[in-house]
Amino acid sequence: MTWTVPNILTLIRLLAAPGVAVMFLFFARPWADWFALLLFVSAAVTDWFDGYIAREWNQATKLGAMLDPIADKAMVVIALCVITGFSGMNPWFLLPATVILFREVFVSGLREFLGDVAGVLKVTPLAKWKTTAQMVAIAVLFATGVFQHEFLDRTQGMDGAMVGSVLSGAQEDTSGVLLYYRLEIVTWWTGTVLLWVAAGLTAWTGWDYFTKALPHLRDKPSGGQA
Repeated sequence: MTWTVPNILTLIRLLAAPGVAVMFLFFARPWADWFALLLFVSAAVTDWFDGYIAREWNQATKLGAMLDPIADKAMVVIALCVITGFSGMNPWFLLPATVILFREVFVSGLREFLGDVAGVLKVTPLAKWKTTAQMVAIAVLFATGVFQHEFLDRTQGMDGAMVGSVLSGAQEDTSGVLLYYRLEIVTWWTGTVLLWVAAGLTAWTGWDYFTKALPHLRDKPSGGQA
């Protein structure tokens, strides 16, 4: 087992995946949202660096090839579980998250079943864009949680009329309420659209892998007796 720099970065990303969920167990919001966002973005950045370093420094290993896709899927799956859970199972998040989770499980099952011929399901450029879209969407949605709870923190102690007057511009905003409210709206819509785009790319690549695997899934005709 060779512990190269790319392998260490991949392992850090793998460990960061459950760490995103753990943030919400040990910290109150919005601190948990901040820490989860920073941890997720930092781990996502290593996904580019470990591949770049492995190619440039000629440090590609079997261990890295095995851990890299596992780390990516663990990050996406755990982060989506956290987002859908804290969103109250909002269908705008739940439906694309279901598509993404189903595809990841399905393709992993295909690769496991095909075994020695799993090379027909090698990672495509579109699959890399799919992973990028997933991670960007998730990062934006974590940012939504940050702005939402910063907004809630700043409205504590205000009654509904006061909050409404600030948001309508009738009362001067001295606490940043309006700013965080606007940021929450922008990031929510941006993250939701990106998540649906990611789900579309995920479904597309899943279908592509299935069609490539289909010839290897057909039963061979049994020979008959003369």
